[in-house]
Amino acid sequence: MKLYNSLSRHSEEFTPAGKTVSLYTCGPTVYDFAHIGNLRTYIFEDVLKRALKFSGYSVKHVMNITDVGHLTDDADAGEDKMEKGARREKKTVWDIAQMYTDAFFRDIKALNILLSDETPRATKYIPEQIAMIHELEAKGHTYRTSDGVYFDTSTFPDYGKMARLDIKGQQEGARVEKNTEKRNATDFALWKFSLSGEQRAMEWESPWGKGFPGWHIECSAMARALLGDQIDIHCGGVDHMPVHHTNEIAQSESATGKSPFARVWMHGEFLLINDGRMGKSVGNFVTLKDLEEKGFKALAYRYFVLTAHYRSKLNFTWEDLKKARAEYRNLKYAVERMMREDIAQGIVVGESSADTNQITVIKYAYKSNTDQISQQYMDEFTEAISDDLNTPLALQVVWKLLASNESNQIKLQTLWKMNEVFGLDLKTRGDFSKEVMSAKKNQAESFKKERVEAKKQKDFVKADALKKEIESLGYFVEDTKDGSILIEKD
Repeated sequence: MKLYNSLSRHSEEFTPAGKTVSLYTCGPTVYDFAHIGNLRTYIFEDVLKRALKFSGYSVKHVMNITDVGHLTDDADAGEDKMEKGARREKKTVWDIAQMYTDAFFRDIKALNILLSDETPRATKYIPEQIAMIHELEAKGHTYRTSDGVYFDTSTFPDYGKMARLDIKGQQEGARVEKNTEKRNATDFALWKFSLSGEQRAMEWESPWGKGFPGWHIECSAMARALLGDQIDIHCGGVDHMPVHHTNEIAQSESATGKSPFARVWMHGEFLLINDGRMGKSVGNFVTLKDLEEKGFKALAYRYFVLTAHYRSKLNFTWEDLKKARAEYRNLKYAVERMMREDIAQGIVVGESSADTNQITVIKYAYKSNTDQISQQYMDEFTEAISDDLNTPLALQVVWKLLASNESNQIKLQTLWKMNEVFGLDLKTRGDFSKEVMSAKKNQAESFKKERVEAKKQKDFVKADALKKEIESLGYFVEDTKDGSILIEKD
């Protein structure tokens, strides 16, 4: 399995240090709802974990919850985002943290994102953070200013190696420094002091005085506590590279004396909106709830994300999301059509259950205990996923499989195996099936429109697969000079 390492700027054959892959992913700062750009990163990380398990690895996954210390300016200026959120909502910071943590977990459940094995909160690991800062101090990597304890980046020769930072240029350009007591423009806070006479909602006693930890130290301390001094894979958004992850490397490797802190660094690209970055600071972010209020289910958004490589920028438009929803509906319908046919033949059985929303869900399986899969298509799928998680290519394999002459059982069992990585819920029927099976003609019209688009894109394999789906509904599709038309079978 090859993964692109942001540290080396190359795709590398992945080999874990031990029997279990240690995976650390940067979690949310819970002062507001996660926007769909944030969620794109969590989907990519979920695909990574699923792909590792699909490839036979066991995985120990840690994802933190940042509930203190993340200032409004990543360069250690401004106020704590948690305190800002509490003031906005007129609640305590503890209430804010719990409210948005709960909202985050509702989102990832809706997106079918697997839970991490450990989900540590920064506020629960204050002693570990203090101990790590003390260790850095003892090794000569820190100094104090009037507002906190800082990491001296000049003591770490490899500082900025991942982001390829021009450290000299940054120092020369730092004529106006927000904190004139900093020795270097790139130095960052490990511990911030509470202001004299100020009672913060979140503050702790420390050897240096009452205060709170910097944002960067929490990830290093929690990763070390739960995964050890060195880890296999560390993930986050591409915006974490120049500051947060660069600082993690510096403080972790300085504290432990071991390099590299993470063997592989992986970063998800931005989700754009109107060709610009989506962000809370910009005020143009869209939440999963916003999508649902417009009639888009969470898994339709997951499918939309999978249509682009995680290292490619993805521009969000409502029109593109509609196209992705149509594709996902058609994929679900194709699966359900094959299941209905084989249920009618008595070779598939279903087991009903009710989910937490009291929606009847039926899980289906073939009576035969032996999986029958297409090795040809499974090999193509595995090759795509093993090439740095190439989900767009893997989805193409799905449509090729649907267009093939394989039996329903082989198609379904192959798709179900692929879905271990996709996470698109292709093995159940619930309320979603009622939506997509409302009328055969409407479904055929939807397939027809998507087929026209596929032909425009010269994706003839997908077009042929859609033609077969139209025919299975009792219609022929005829291409004329005026466009494609549906003709009902006799």
